[in-house]
Amino acid sequence: MSKNFERPSWDEYFMLQAELAKLRSNCMTRQVGAVIVRNNRQIATGYNGTPPGVKNCFEGGCKRCMLRMEGKIESGAALDRCLCNHAEANAIMHCAIMGIEAGSKGAILYTTFVPCLECTKMAITIGIKKIICLDTYPETDYDLIKEAGVEVVTLDKNAIKRWAGALLDK
Repeated sequence: MSKNFERPSWDEYFMLQAELAKLRSNCMTRQVGAVIVRNNRQIATGYNGTPPGVKNCFEGGCKRCMLRMEGKIESGAALDRCLCNHAEANAIMHCAIMGIEAGSKGAILYTTFVPCLECTKMAITIGIKKIICLDTYPETDYDLIKEAGVEVVTLDKNAIKRWAGALLDK
């Protein structure tokens, strides 16, 4: 066997899954993907966008996102008017819909951005103790995350880009 054989770490592998999920996002302002993993097995996936049966964001389904694209609303403002579900919330709801118990057995949330306050509260509520991300988010409450004893790990984007590029090279 070759000593040059490489493969992604578990964290890189599941972050690649979150990156793949975000390609399904229908939000015009920010594409986010999330994956919930337990025992190195993916149990739920989510991406951000309007609820099922509602016109997609890019089709004008979310007026807040349209105003944001027009520069009439700043990033992070008027989030309560956004119709899009966040990727992390969709992954958590996926667990509920499918009857999958997610958090109490050491599940990890992989997400392309650190979760917002609402998604952080949901993750804490279901028992997520570790969040692995690629980037920051303006509406994150790090004090809450710390108080809840949740660990946040930020992965190196360049490593994820390298593995993503390797997908087409093989």
